[in-house]
Order: sequence, then C-alpha cells, then structure tokens
Amino acid sequence: MTDRQEGFRGWASDRKGAVSRLRFTSLRLRLVVVFGLVALTAAVSASGIAYWLNREAVLTRTQDAVLRDFQQEMQNRAGALPVHPTQDELQRTAGQMANSSQRFSVLLVGEDGNGKTVYGSSDGLSAFALDDVPTSLRKAVDKQQKVTDSNKSAYHLYWQRIVDHGTPYLVAGTRLIGGGPTGYMMKSLEPEAKDLNSLAWSLGIATGLALIGSALLAQAAATTVLKPVHRLGVAARRLGEGKLDTRLRVSGTDELADLSRTFNDAAEALEKRVDDMAARDDASRRFVADMSHELRTPLTAITAVTEILEEELEAESGSMDPMIEPAVRLVVSETRRLNDLVENLMEVTRFDAGTARLVLDDVDLADQITACIDARAWLDAVDLDAERGIHARLDPRRLDVILANLIGNALKHGGSPVRVSVRIDGEELVIAVRDHGPGIPEDVLPHVFDRFYKASASRPRSEGSGLGLSIATENARIHGGSITAANSPEGGAVFTLRLPRDASALAEESKDGGNTGATGTTGAIRAAGESGAAGEKDA
Repeated sequence: MTDRQEGFRGWASDRKGAVSRLRFTSLRLRLVVVFGLVALTAAVSASGIAYWLNREAVLTRTQDAVLRDFQQEMQNRAGALPVHPTQDELQRTAGQMANSSQRFSVLLVGEDGNGKTVYGSSDGLSAFALDDVPTSLRKAVDKQQKVTDSNKSAYHLYWQRIVDHGTPYLVAGTRLIGGGPTGYMMKSLEPEAKDLNSLAWSLGIATGLALIGSALLAQAAATTVLKPVHRLGVAARRLGEGKLDTRLRVSGTDELADLSRTFNDAAEALEKRVDDMAARDDASRRFVADMSHELRTPLTAITAVTEILEEELEAESGSMDPMIEPAVRLVVSETRRLNDLVENLMEVTRFDAGTARLVLDDVDLADQITACIDARAWLDAVDLDAERGIHARLDPRRLDVILANLIGNALKHGGSPVRVSVRIDGEELVIAVRDHGPGIPEDVLPHVFDRFYKASASRPRSEGSGLGLSIATENARIHGGSITAANSPEGGAVFTLRLPRDASALAEESKDGGNTGATGTTGAIRAAGESGAAGEKDA
C-alpha cells in the first residue's frame, strides 16, 4: 500500500469518526444546536429591534423635515396666490415650491374665476397628478372640521406612505385656510429605503457571524464538558469488557469530578466482588475436580467387584443366594450410576474451566449416527433419515456424546420409535431427534438443559445423572452450534441440533484456551455415551 492510499484511508477514518461524534443523538451536537438556536434567537431579536428602531427613526426624521418644509411652502407661496388663481399661476407656484431644500413634487388644485377646476404641477401636466394621491387622503384633506377650543383650524395637513412599482413614497396634502388652492406633495423615499436595506444586510451579516461564533463557542464548551464524559464512557466500556482495573483520573471538585470518584469507587467494589466470586468459583471447581479424581480410585475397585458380582448374577450355576440377589443388583446398578456421575462431573469441570478442546476429523453423518445407535443396541427403536455422503469436519467423540444423550433421552422419556433426521441448511448441519411420547410440559421446556434439573420434584431419583443434556449443549457450543427443545405439532418432543459443517476455526480457539488430557476426555465421552440416559426431561 502506498503512502497516498494510507493517507486517504486515514483521512476517511478521521472523517467517519467526526461524523459519528456529531450524530444527531450525540450530546455534542445537541449542545451546538441549542447554543446556535439561542444565539440565533438573540441575534435575530436584537437585529429586528435595531432595524425597526432605525427604520422608524430614519423615516420619521425624513418625513418630519419634508412635511415641515411643505407646510412652510404652502403658507408662504401658495398663501400668496389669489382665491381664484389661473392655471399659469398654479403652475409657476408649484414649480417654486418644488425647488425647496427637500426636492419634492407639488400639485396645486384650485378654481379660476369661472368656477373651473385648474391644476398646477411642478413636474408638468403629465407627471404628478391627482390620481396619484390616495382617495382616503384626498377625502381627509377636503373634509372641513369644526373649529373648537381644542381644534383651531378647519383644515389640517395629512400624510400617507405608499409604494408604487416597488418604490416607497411619502404623499401629503392640505388646504389653505380662508380660501385658496389645495396642495399635494409627493416625496420619494428610495434613498432612505436603500440605506435601510444596507442596514438590514449589515444586521444579517452580524447575525450570521454571531451564529458562527456561538457554534464555535458551543463546540469549545462541549469539548470541555464532554471530554470527561467521553473518558467515563470509554472507562465504562473497558469495565464492561472485563478490564476491572480501569480507573479514571480525578481532577477538580466539580460535579464531573464527583462522578469520576463515584465511578472509581464502584469499579473498585465491582473488582473486589468479582475477584471474590472468581475465587469461590475456582475453589468450587477445584473441589468438584478433586472430589471426582479422588472418587475414581475407590470407584475403580468397586467397579471391579461389581463386575464380578454381575457375572455371578448372570451365571447359570445359581450360586448367588436368592435373598441377597436384589441387594447385589441394586449395588451393581448404583455403582454404574455413580461411575457415570463422576465422569460427567469431570467433564462439566473441564467445560467450566475452559479447557475442553476439539479433535476434528472428517465425519460421514450417516455412518456416525449409525455407529452411535448400533453401539448401544438401539437399532430396533430408532429410525434414521440421513443420506450417505453428508460430510462435516467435527469432533466425532463429542458428536457421539451429543447423539447418545439426545437419542437416549428420547427413548427413556419419550417413546419409540425415535426418528433421527439430518438435513443441510446453508453452512449448517441440522439433526432433529423426535420421539412419540407425551411431549415436554411448557413449564419444563426452559429448564431441560439445566444441570441436575428434575421435571418432577416428587421423583428426584432416576438412572440419569441430570447432566447429560447440559453436557450435550456444551459440546454443541464448543463446535459453534446449539441445541433447542420443542414440542412437535404431531406429538412428542423434538430436540434440534445445529452444527457448522466445518468447526476448524473454533478448534483453533479451543487449543489456544488450553489442553485437556486425552485419558480424561476419552473416559468422559465413553461414560456419557454408554449411559445413554444423560439428562432428566421427566422422571
């Protein structure tokens, strides 16, 4: 791989990590969003208020100046006109009024001596006209009000802001008191509108900068606040992975420091508790293993004696006293059961210690199942549905243990005929063992693979050790498979074994985990296989 490819992969990994840190559900992103919303709300509010205040100030200042100038021009110039002016007089006066400092358009309306309405506009007859003045404003200007103590004038100056083709205007009008023309004024507010637009752009840019600044501030605050939280999360994951010596560095006296101290105290208590439990568990396993090994020596001698007694029972000479024959048969049976129990306990101890290992070989499933059934004289009670040529790489001894326990359990607690079927499901082997018994009670199903479980509390004794199904489950597990129990819709119980067709990878893992003595493993498999009745489904 080139340096360029490595650099690209590193950049992609960093970007992916940054995106994952800023996922929507992360606290960092929520802090940034909250800070941004607060800053945006504050900036928009401040900008809106500032824009509104400046707009009103600019428009009011311009409006007051224009209206004051227009009113002054009406009094000085329009007031000097005769009561019935001619059109030329109105035109000339309107032009003079428009030349004031505010530069607005003027329209004068009056009546000549013949009673005819005449107009005079500062921009000519085709420019500012009476139609440009809103009707409501004309009515207000022409309305004569009653003169009272509080109202000294019959006519007043009125104004209104309008927009024509996108351009804002100020329109005002008034009548001369005592007779004379009516005057109207129109002033463009476009310069003020441009100034206000510039102000709006400036406030918008300031709002954007405030938003960016708040995002950066939120990121810095989030980094400061979330760094201890991130360290706590990493420490919690390490603790969950079993690294019980994980501790956090505590600095400061704030709430996060208190949280770190609490985490350290909890981790220390958990480590102590787990160490105590592990020590007790190791002691229990050693006790069971030592007890099993110690029992094997006297059991070997007792087994030899019981074999001699069994030969005497089967002899035709009749040398055995009929009075003690039942007791001898009970001793032989219980000795065999005790021997199976000891061997099963040793196997369970290996599973608990993690020292069980796989010895793989190419297995023909049909031949393997046939050999298991034939070795235990079950050919008349078992129907096999398996095509020859289905091969798998498994541990044949442990597979024999699984099959012996499942088939023996079905024969003992179910009912013959027992049907064993084999099929392939992708990369898995599926072996189903079905009996024709009454099935398994629903309250028993979750516990059939538990160690020493007895379905009936009133009958705690049986030929089985109560460990067979749990040993079968462990043997399936180290292959990477599983065993499930269920009731068939047609009646009876069905135990389904699923195994990978190639357990080589798991065999390597089991070798790394430890080694098991060949003698002990062989003995455990022989004992469990020969018992044929491991596990207690129903007593």
